[in-house]
Amino acid sequence: QVQLVESGGGLVQAGGSLRLSCTASGRTFSSYNMGWFRQAPGNEREFVASVRYSGGITYYADSVKGRFIISRDNEKNTVYLQMNSLKPDDTAVYICAAAMPLRGYDYWGQGTQVTVSS
Repeated sequence: QVQLVESGGGLVQAGGSLRLSCTASGRTFSSYNMGWFRQAPGNEREFVASVRYSGGITYYADSVKGRFIISRDNEKNTVYLQMNSLKPDDTAVYICAAAMPLRGYDYWGQGTQVTVSS
């Protein structure tokens, strides 16, 4: 069982930056692929970025590529999402998730609100 807690959300002006953190419980964090998703009001949840359990391979949605960076620190059981050049369209609840390799995301956090003002 993995419990995930996000932090770092808030209100920022367009063009600004935020760094989200997601800390996991348990001793097997390094075994999980980790992902960030987001959900805006009235929209379906969408994929933002993911990082493999080893940290060496990352994936990004086209909408955030070049602006967001996902990373992880397995010593701290934490995955990060550095968000730069934020746009109002990035406004959403950001949710982290964990998946064992070759499986879907089984564990989800509660989310942290990110609001980008124009």
